[in-house]
Amino acid sequence: MLNWLLRSRTPALATIVAASLFAMPPAVSGLPEVIAAAKPSVVAVGTYNPTDSPRFGFRGSGFVVGDGSLVVTNAHVLPETAPTDGSIGALMVYVPTAANEDSRLRTATTVALDRAHDLALLRFDGAPLPPLPLAADTPAAEGLSVAIIGFPIGGVLGFSPVTHRGIVSSVTAIALPAPTAGGLNARAVRQLRSGSFDIYQLDGTAYPGNSGGPVIDVDTGRVIAVINMVLVKGSKESAIRFPSGISYAVPVRFVADLLKER
Repeated sequence: MLNWLLRSRTPALATIVAASLFAMPPAVSGLPEVIAAAKPSVVAVGTYNPTDSPRFGFRGSGFVVGDGSLVVTNAHVLPETAPTDGSIGALMVYVPTAANEDSRLRTATTVALDRAHDLALLRFDGAPLPPLPLAADTPAAEGLSVAIIGFPIGGVLGFSPVTHRGIVSSVTAIALPAPTAGGLNARAVRQLRSGSFDIYQLDGTAYPGNSGGPVIDVDTGRVIAVINMVLVKGSKESAIRFPSGISYAVPVRFVADLLKER
């Protein structure tokens, strides 16, 4: 397996959390409808350099939650340090569905991190986007049909969300290692000491660039998990040419916890 790089509560916060957990998803009747409803909420996460071409340096996928100004992604997608003033190296989200290039790039800041479960919560500037509804925090059933949406292989294929279909093939226990020694903070150490947690194994193909993207229940349109890892046989390049078709995703209940704790 390979990780791809590949606080106080307020009434306003309670409203944001409720919106994510219990908002009614758009009416869906099949995979095409799920994809159409979800694509406006899927963004690319990266950094900004005005002298580069392209200016946006892609790092992974993400999706909008809460009040429409928050994005969930993997913690390992983020750079170790990033300025917050829009200067070189600033953290950005790229909105493929925005009207023009200037409105697609949004400056973002990190508002919460859960390295033990490899999750991050960002806030971006500009107009809000439609949030994706989150599933309940009960475990997903094995055999559930899901859609994986994100940006496989980054901008090589253009920044248009791509969907792969699969199923939840297993619910298995895992303890995620910290991506760097700096990630071994007190919370991560407590998590490792407390033992493993359940993660979803998916019979579905993910690629470099899918990290941080949503895993959506095809029947309800709700997010059940966040893509995190893939099973690799050989090198990263061979994973692109000969994908194993086995991916792993962090259950959405940890996203709900992150929204509550920030």
